[in-house]
Amino acid sequence: MAIELTGSGLTLDDVLRVARGGEAVELAPAAVEAMRAARAVAEEAVAQGVAAYGVTTGVGMRKAFGVEAADHDRILIRQHLIGQGPGAPRDVVRATALRLANALAGGLTPVRAETAQLVVEALNEDRLPEVRLLGSAGQADLAPLADLVDGILGERGLAPGEAIALLNQNAYATAWGALAFHDAGVLLDALDAAGALDLEALGANPDLLHPAIAAARPSTGVRETLARLRELRHGSEVEVRSLQDPLSFRTLPQLHGAVRDAFRFVRGQLELELNAAQANPLVVVSERRLVSVGNFEAQALATALDVARLALAPALATAAERAVKLLQAPLTGLPEGLGARRGLAESALSELGIAVQAFAAEARLLAQPVSLELVSTQQAEAIEDRTTMAPLAGRRLAEMVELGARVVAVELCLAAQACELRGARLGAGTARVQAAVRSVIPFVGIGDPLPDLEPLVALVRRGGLA
Repeated sequence: MAIELTGSGLTLDDVLRVARGGEAVELAPAAVEAMRAARAVAEEAVAQGVAAYGVTTGVGMRKAFGVEAADHDRILIRQHLIGQGPGAPRDVVRATALRLANALAGGLTPVRAETAQLVVEALNEDRLPEVRLLGSAGQADLAPLADLVDGILGERGLAPGEAIALLNQNAYATAWGALAFHDAGVLLDALDAAGALDLEALGANPDLLHPAIAAARPSTGVRETLARLRELRHGSEVEVRSLQDPLSFRTLPQLHGAVRDAFRFVRGQLELELNAAQANPLVVVSERRLVSVGNFEAQALATALDVARLALAPALATAAERAVKLLQAPLTGLPEGLGARRGLAESALSELGIAVQAFAAEARLLAQPVSLELVSTQQAEAIEDRTTMAPLAGRRLAEMVELGARVVAVELCLAAQACELRGARLGAGTARVQAAVRSVIPFVGIGDPLPDLEPLVALVRRGGLA
């Protein structure tokens, strides 16, 4: 059954099902009626010659000029084809089309139901054009939406006011954010699994998972993380090596718990943005008028995605630190560089410590908040003096997740090697993690080359450690 679009009720799961699963969508009958009612208000404004921003007037600094050309709206789309660079990922383009269609279905814009149906059909038939990666400052995704809409329309015309309604949305930034945030959640689960295997590999003191921690620090994220880590290690017979382990091991529940708490906030903002009216102008049917507003302001979205990266970056940096520590014989009591036996002159797995630090460093650099950036305030005679850089916030989260999967892959490779060298019985959950690692990469014996970690990266990315 197709996902029904109403302008409300769209979920992150719906976005995934459509963007990556190819599920069909349709406009709800009530949405079609709402769009027709809103369009009737726009038609009244055109017939009466009322000054309605973007409908009977130009946009930006040209708001004082009345529309003259019959094909003004089609021209407006084409004059916003300013995108640059390579094409955005296909799932992002599909999610953008979905978010745009849902926005139109709310019946708060001057767009005709027939035009919204064109977007739905192009999405269902996967006839979406290339959308160039760069060009949006996040105060409405004008450039990418111009690419999308121009490709969908072909040579079809538009009615007065439809162009601004199609362009003045943050569908592109919301799409990036929704998909990247889902992937970040998958990565966080993988970080838990790898962290639990690290604890086995080090012979960490299990007191760091004591239930009293959650009682003393009443954080939902900490409670959930503690429960997950205890479940993974249940039944472990690994000998405890130290009373006080390094902080990168000892504070694992608190650190991942903080990420979970931050992600809960981010999810709430994303779910709001998936169904919020991001347009200008808005049609207020009950008042029979169009009101000029700033609902394309995406600060809430940009800030949430900045928070996601700021929360995730320390977890990745600490995962890399644990991985490097597993290579240190004085800390682990295992052979140097996790070689197959002591006293080997070969590097064994030592050089993976350099790689994991490189991945983590690059990920940390992506955590810099972008929502505080402000480009020139002189655009459109100083009227357009706000930006959010929301698309960049989402894209950087996606890039951080990709790097994070590589951090976790190295961490898992080293922890699995250490656990086999230690030879003790693992917990039921960590044993499954160990088996998953060994299903794609082998133990590194004497003289063996380092394994290709790409299959392990793919396992992490697809949620194979959940």
